[in-house]
Amino acid sequence: MLCDKEVVQNQPKIGEKVLNAIDNRSCNKPTNRLFFRGVRSSKFRHVYGEPSKREKCYDNVKITKNAHDSQFCAVNPKFLAVVTEVAGGGAFIVLPIASTGRLDFNVNRVTGHTGAVLDIKWNPFNDNVIASCSDDCTIKLWYIPDDGLTSHLTDWIVDLQGHKRRVAYIEWHPTAENILFSAGFDHLVIVWDIEKGEAVNIIDCHPDVIYGMSLNRDGSLLATTCKDKKLRVIEPRSGLVKSEGVCHSGSKASKVAFLNSNRLITTGFSRHSDRQYSVWDQDDLAKPLVTNDIDSSSGIVFPYFDYDTNIVYLAGKGDGNIRYYEIVDEAPYVHFLSQFLSGNPQRGLGFMPKHGLNTNSCEIFRFYKLHTSRGLCEPISMIVPRKSDQFHEDLYPDTASNKPALSASDWISGRDANPVLMSMKTKTEILLQDKPKVQKTTNIIISANSRQEVPSQENNKKKFAFLATETTPDYRPRSIILEKEQKTTTNKIHQLKEFFNNVHNNHCNEGIEVDLPLRKEINCIGDTITTEYELKKAFLQQSEELKVVKKKLANSEVKIKELEEEIRRLKLIN
Repeated sequence: MLCDKEVVQNQPKIGEKVLNAIDNRSCNKPTNRLFFRGVRSSKFRHVYGEPSKREKCYDNVKITKNAHDSQFCAVNPKFLAVVTEVAGGGAFIVLPIASTGRLDFNVNRVTGHTGAVLDIKWNPFNDNVIASCSDDCTIKLWYIPDDGLTSHLTDWIVDLQGHKRRVAYIEWHPTAENILFSAGFDHLVIVWDIEKGEAVNIIDCHPDVIYGMSLNRDGSLLATTCKDKKLRVIEPRSGLVKSEGVCHSGSKASKVAFLNSNRLITTGFSRHSDRQYSVWDQDDLAKPLVTNDIDSSSGIVFPYFDYDTNIVYLAGKGDGNIRYYEIVDEAPYVHFLSQFLSGNPQRGLGFMPKHGLNTNSCEIFRFYKLHTSRGLCEPISMIVPRKSDQFHEDLYPDTASNKPALSASDWISGRDANPVLMSMKTKTEILLQDKPKVQKTTNIIISANSRQEVPSQENNKKKFAFLATETTPDYRPRSIILEKEQKTTTNKIHQLKEFFNNVHNNHCNEGIEVDLPLRKEINCIGDTITTEYELKKAFLQQSEELKVVKKKLANSEVKIKELEEEIRRLKLIN
């Protein structure tokens, strides 16, 4: 066969010109394979967002108007928590996940902070415990009963005090139990052991305000973004900075999230105030692997990464868009899938843990969107369109369960472990072979300091157990209760008197002289107890009498007013 060039040469001449329109290189076969620029195949290419119907939303929620750049929303399979707007102090509501519809105006709240609540996070290993941080420089832990709140909750179970300025963000350790991270406006990151109520480590390597933090899959590394425009990867137990680099050149806040394969993603602003994201190698932060612009909006972008599907969701605060990308191991590392568009801007976004999703509808992620224009919390489900309603194993690999892989002492001693996985089909845990065995406390106790830590651990466990038990009210009359208390008190007094009399007699029989002050103290103990009891009894009686007198006085005042009105009426008639 003749090539195109030979065909042109064999053609007749037109005047004195020869048709040399075809390039010589067209005869040569290309040696390198051309890059295919068509549609990339992916099972998540057609993922779409489906907002819930109005009756499945949470309406009449007084969402906070605080300008702090956190989500103000936390979700788990049992409860939904939303930071609310209150006057004086900080509060947030906790609702059972099924309590949809319009909420009561006076819904019960968690009201224990003296300053505005800035961030809330549920314990990943206990669905009834939530942590909150506030303007009052404290972190508090709360226990929520299974049925929800029946009254305003003001009693916390743990109060962590260590920050000198307000606490901005909190994060739970993904695999170790009872380990909590907090970042404050005092430029410190504190690692807490909540079982002991003390700080494990204080990370002081940030010269300015911390904008965001994220932990990797096994919790061995902590990534932070700071106002000095630097991204840092820190070893949280020692506080050493493994690597750092300039993140985004814009002046607004930037956020960070860990990805698979030792990579990170950050969101921020360029020098021209365009929103952008960058992918980094955690071991080399000198230069990003890739950086792409998103748009020119002004809202801060928050990244949400799903380890099971390798999809990262970028949601801007102040706009209604949620963009989602698929992460791959080779360049260009990020592939745009689609976006969820909404005309209602969002003030914050919470997300459901993977084991709380609905596998029957092919749901791979679920947001809880807080609307800015109205008091509404709207669930948004990310769904892969599939015709079959059977379980799809390619969409739901084994995911992280709500069982810790390590104890707090194991992690502090230097151990790391991946999460304990569970099947999304059977919702049962899969025990890994490389899961470290948790040692018993009796084998670890060696020093005197460690012996003193055990009672505090036991007391916390007893406190959790006590809070989990149902309170049984006592409906007996008050007179019977007082009479029973009097009998038990008198019995104790007699026993104490007999004990001290026996002590005194034994000393006298043995010929031991008892000092006069000691003898007076022994003789007066019973009288002192009796006097205290009589005073308490008299106080209670006087209190009851005062209540009766106050009631009589109020009734007499009412009668006096009625009589005065009657006298006036009679005068008018006469």
